[in-house]
Amino acid sequence: MRNHTPSFSKLSIVMPVYNELATLEEIVQRVLAVPLPLTKELVLVDDCSKDGTRELYPKIKAAYPDVPITIAMHEHNQGKGAALRTGFAAATGDIVLIQDADLEYDPRDYPRLLEPILDGRADVVYGSRFVGSDAHRVLYYWHYAGNRFLTLFSNMLTNLNLTDMETCYKVFRREVLQNIRLRSDRFAFEPEITAKVARGRWRIYEVGISYSGRSYDEGKKITWWDGIKAIGAILWFRISR
Repeated sequence: MRNHTPSFSKLSIVMPVYNELATLEEIVQRVLAVPLPLTKELVLVDDCSKDGTRELYPKIKAAYPDVPITIAMHEHNQGKGAALRTGFAAATGDIVLIQDADLEYDPRDYPRLLEPILDGRADVVYGSRFVGSDAHRVLYYWHYAGNRFLTLFSNMLTNLNLTDMETCYKVFRREVLQNIRLRSDRFAFEPEITAKVARGRWRIYEVGISYSGRSYDEGKKITWWDGIKAIGAILWFRISR
Protein backbone atom coordinates (compact mmCIF):
# COMPACT_ATOMS: atom_id res chain seq x y z
CA MET A 1 0.00 0.00 0.00
CA ARG A 2 2.84 2.42 0.79
CA ASN A 3 5.11 1.61 -2.17
CA HIS A 4 3.15 3.01 -5.10
CA THR A 5 3.19 6.69 -6.02
CA PRO A 6 -0.07 8.13 -4.65
CA SER A 7 -2.15 10.95 -6.04
CA PHE A 8 -2.80 14.00 -3.88
CA SER A 9 -5.01 17.02 -4.54
CA LYS A 10 -5.33 19.04 -1.31
CA LEU A 11 -2.96 20.28 1.41
CA SER A 12 -4.42 21.17 4.81
CA ILE A 13 -2.27 23.67 6.71
CA VAL A 14 -3.14 23.47 10.40
CA MET A 15 -2.12 26.52 12.41
CA PRO A 16 -2.54 26.70 16.20
CA VAL A 17 -2.83 30.33 17.28
CA TYR A 18 -2.37 31.86 20.73
CA ASN A 19 -1.81 35.60 21.20
CA GLU A 20 -0.27 36.23 17.76
CA LEU A 21 -1.78 39.63 16.99
CA ALA A 22 1.53 40.97 15.66
CA THR A 23 2.25 38.13 13.23
CA LEU A 24 -0.95 36.30 12.25
CA GLU A 25 -1.88 38.34 9.17
CA GLU A 26 1.68 38.22 7.87
CA ILE A 27 2.09 34.47 8.28
CA VAL A 28 -1.29 33.80 6.61
CA GLN A 29 -0.21 35.95 3.66
CA ARG A 30 3.09 34.06 3.42
CA VAL A 31 1.39 30.68 3.59
CA LEU A 32 -1.12 31.47 0.88
CA ALA A 33 1.50 33.08 -1.39
CA VAL A 34 3.52 29.88 -1.81
CA PRO A 35 2.86 28.29 -5.24
CA LEU A 36 2.08 24.58 -4.92
CA PRO A 37 0.64 21.86 -7.18
CA LEU A 38 -2.07 21.26 -4.55
CA THR A 39 -5.19 23.10 -3.46
CA LYS A 40 -4.59 24.74 -0.09
CA GLU A 41 -6.92 24.60 2.88
CA LEU A 42 -6.08 26.70 5.94
CA VAL A 43 -7.29 25.60 9.38
CA LEU A 44 -6.76 28.20 12.11
CA VAL A 45 -7.33 27.08 15.71
CA ASP A 46 -7.43 29.93 18.21
CA ASP A 47 -6.50 28.63 21.66
CA CYS A 48 -8.33 31.40 23.54
CA SER A 49 -6.16 34.37 22.56
CA LYS A 50 -6.49 37.42 24.82
CA ASP A 51 -4.46 40.03 22.91
CA GLY A 52 -6.95 40.97 20.19
CA THR A 53 -5.98 38.19 17.78
CA ARG A 54 -9.60 37.02 17.58
CA GLU A 55 -10.64 40.30 15.99
CA LEU A 56 -8.47 39.47 12.96
CA TYR A 57 -10.34 36.39 11.75
CA PRO A 58 -13.20 38.14 9.90
CA LYS A 59 -10.62 40.35 8.18
CA ILE A 60 -8.53 37.35 7.15
CA LYS A 61 -11.51 35.48 5.72
CA ALA A 62 -12.62 38.57 3.80
CA ALA A 63 -9.13 39.07 2.36
CA TYR A 64 -9.01 35.55 0.85
CA PRO A 65 -12.55 34.76 -0.33
CA ASP A 66 -11.37 32.07 -2.75
CA VAL A 67 -9.38 30.09 -0.17
CA PRO A 68 -11.06 27.52 2.09
CA ILE A 69 -10.35 28.86 5.59
CA THR A 70 -11.71 27.12 8.67
CA ILE A 71 -11.53 28.93 12.00
CA ALA A 72 -12.03 27.01 15.25
CA MET A 73 -12.20 28.75 18.63
CA HIS A 74 -11.25 27.27 21.99
CA GLU A 75 -13.16 28.93 24.80
CA HIS A 76 -10.34 28.32 27.26
CA ASN A 77 -6.63 27.85 26.73
CA GLN A 78 -5.78 24.17 26.30
CA GLY A 79 -2.33 24.14 24.71
CA LYS A 80 -0.71 23.45 21.35
CA GLY A 81 -1.42 19.72 21.35
CA ALA A 82 -5.13 20.28 22.00
CA ALA A 83 -5.25 22.94 19.27
CA LEU A 84 -3.63 20.54 16.81
CA ARG A 85 -6.13 17.80 17.63
CA THR A 86 -8.94 20.25 16.87
CA GLY A 87 -7.22 21.25 13.63
CA PHE A 88 -6.55 17.70 12.51
CA ALA A 89 -10.21 16.81 13.07
CA ALA A 90 -11.28 19.74 10.87
CA ALA A 91 -8.71 19.15 8.11
CA THR A 92 -9.94 17.54 4.88
CA GLY A 93 -6.72 17.43 2.84
CA ASP A 94 -4.82 14.38 1.58
CA ILE A 95 -1.72 15.84 3.27
CA VAL A 96 -1.63 17.75 6.57
CA LEU A 97 1.12 20.23 7.47
CA ILE A 98 1.66 21.99 10.80
CA GLN A 99 2.48 25.71 10.67
CA ASP A 100 3.13 27.92 13.71
CA ALA A 101 1.48 31.34 13.72
CA ASP A 102 4.67 33.29 14.39
CA LEU A 103 7.32 34.01 11.75
CA GLU A 104 9.99 31.51 12.86
CA TYR A 105 9.26 29.01 10.08
CA ASP A 106 9.23 30.00 6.42
CA PRO A 107 6.39 28.66 4.22
CA ARG A 108 8.70 28.92 1.22
CA ASP A 109 10.09 25.61 2.52
CA TYR A 110 6.79 23.85 1.71
CA PRO A 111 7.93 22.44 -1.67
CA ARG A 112 10.90 20.64 -0.14
CA LEU A 113 8.79 19.42 2.79
CA LEU A 114 6.14 18.02 0.47
CA GLU A 115 8.43 16.47 -2.14
CA PRO A 116 9.14 13.13 -0.37
CA ILE A 117 5.40 12.59 0.14
CA LEU A 118 4.33 13.72 -3.32
CA ASP A 119 6.77 11.38 -5.04
CA GLY A 120 5.71 8.41 -2.93
CA ARG A 121 8.81 7.95 -0.76
CA ALA A 122 7.47 9.14 2.59
CA ASP A 123 4.43 9.05 4.82
CA VAL A 124 5.80 11.65 7.25
CA VAL A 125 8.32 14.48 6.78
CA TYR A 126 10.09 16.47 9.50
CA GLY A 127 11.69 19.83 8.69
CA SER A 128 15.01 19.99 10.53
CA ARG A 129 16.53 23.24 11.74
CA PHE A 130 19.87 21.48 12.26
CA VAL A 131 20.72 20.06 8.83
CA GLY A 132 21.29 21.75 5.49
CA SER A 133 22.77 25.09 4.54
CA ASP A 134 19.75 27.37 4.85
CA ALA A 135 19.86 30.58 6.87
CA HIS A 136 19.32 30.30 10.63
CA ARG A 137 19.03 33.13 13.10
CA VAL A 138 21.62 32.88 15.90
CA LEU A 139 19.98 32.93 19.34
CA TYR A 140 20.09 30.83 22.51
CA TYR A 141 22.77 28.14 22.97
CA TRP A 142 20.93 26.36 25.78
CA HIS A 143 17.73 26.26 23.79
CA TYR A 144 19.66 24.63 20.94
CA ALA A 145 21.39 22.21 23.33
CA GLY A 146 18.06 21.30 24.93
CA ASN A 147 16.50 20.55 21.56
CA ARG A 148 19.43 18.35 20.58
CA PHE A 149 19.29 16.46 23.89
CA LEU A 150 15.54 15.85 23.63
CA THR A 151 15.97 14.60 20.07
CA LEU A 152 18.79 12.27 21.12
CA PHE A 153 16.78 10.92 24.05
CA SER A 154 13.73 10.42 21.84
CA ASN A 155 15.84 8.66 19.21
CA MET A 156 17.24 6.26 21.81
CA LEU A 157 13.72 5.13 22.72
CA THR A 158 12.18 5.16 19.22
CA ASN A 159 15.19 3.84 17.27
CA LEU A 160 14.94 6.76 14.83
CA ASN A 161 17.83 8.96 13.67
CA LEU A 162 16.09 12.33 13.57
CA THR A 163 18.08 15.52 14.07
CA ASP A 164 15.14 17.71 15.17
CA MET A 165 12.26 15.99 16.95
CA GLU A 166 10.95 19.29 18.36
CA THR A 167 10.52 21.04 15.01
CA CYS A 168 7.19 22.67 14.21
CA TYR A 169 7.33 21.57 10.57
CA LYS A 170 5.83 18.11 10.47
CA VAL A 171 3.91 16.87 7.43
CA PHE A 172 1.70 13.77 7.31
CA ARG A 173 -0.24 11.75 4.83
CA ARG A 174 -3.80 11.90 6.07
CA GLU A 175 -3.93 8.18 6.79
CA VAL A 176 -1.09 8.51 9.31
CA LEU A 177 -3.06 10.86 11.54
CA GLN A 178 -6.19 8.75 11.11
CA ASN A 179 -4.30 5.80 12.59
CA ILE A 180 -2.88 7.66 15.61
CA ARG A 181 -4.71 8.58 18.79
CA LEU A 182 -3.21 11.77 20.23
CA ARG A 183 -3.61 12.77 23.88
CA SER A 184 -1.13 15.52 24.75
CA ASP A 185 -2.59 18.98 25.30
CA ARG A 186 0.58 21.04 25.30
CA PHE A 187 4.15 20.80 23.99
CA ALA A 188 4.36 17.07 24.80
CA PHE A 189 2.67 16.68 21.42
CA GLU A 190 6.11 16.59 19.75
CA PRO A 191 7.51 13.50 21.54
CA GLU A 192 4.08 11.85 21.47
CA ILE A 193 3.58 12.10 17.72
CA THR A 194 7.19 11.03 17.13
CA ALA A 195 6.86 7.94 19.33
CA LYS A 196 3.57 6.93 17.70
CA VAL A 197 4.80 7.49 14.15
CA ALA A 198 7.83 5.32 14.97
CA ARG A 199 5.62 2.63 16.48
CA GLY A 200 3.45 2.60 13.37
CA ARG A 201 6.51 2.00 11.18
CA TRP A 202 5.56 4.84 8.86
CA ARG A 203 8.21 5.97 6.40
CA ILE A 204 9.81 9.12 7.82
CA TYR A 205 11.98 11.59 5.93
CA GLU A 206 13.75 14.68 7.18
CA VAL A 207 14.68 17.75 5.13
CA GLY A 208 16.63 20.87 6.04
CA ILE A 209 14.71 24.11 6.52
CA SER A 210 15.52 27.73 7.26
CA TYR A 211 14.76 29.08 10.72
CA SER A 212 14.27 32.59 12.10
CA GLY A 213 13.83 31.95 15.81
CA ARG A 214 12.39 34.70 17.96
CA SER A 215 13.54 35.83 21.39
CA TYR A 216 11.43 35.71 24.53
CA ASP A 217 11.01 39.49 24.24
CA GLU A 218 9.52 38.85 20.79
CA GLY A 219 6.98 36.37 22.13
CA LYS A 220 8.67 32.96 22.27
CA LYS A 221 6.55 30.76 24.53
CA ILE A 222 8.42 27.51 25.15
CA THR A 223 10.59 27.44 28.30
CA TRP A 224 13.03 25.17 30.13
CA TRP A 225 10.10 23.76 32.12
CA ASP A 226 8.53 22.53 28.88
CA GLY A 227 11.81 20.73 28.22
CA ILE A 228 11.64 18.97 31.58
CA LYS A 229 8.08 17.88 30.85
CA ALA A 230 9.18 16.67 27.41
CA ILE A 231 11.64 14.26 29.05
CA GLY A 232 8.78 12.73 31.01
CA ALA A 233 6.65 12.59 27.87
CA ILE A 234 9.37 10.77 25.92
CA LEU A 235 9.53 8.13 28.65
CA TRP A 236 5.75 7.87 28.98
CA PHE A 237 5.01 7.53 25.28
CA ARG A 238 7.69 4.84 24.94
CA ILE A 239 5.29 2.52 26.76
CA SER A 240 1.88 4.20 26.43
CA ARG A 241 -0.37 3.79 23.42
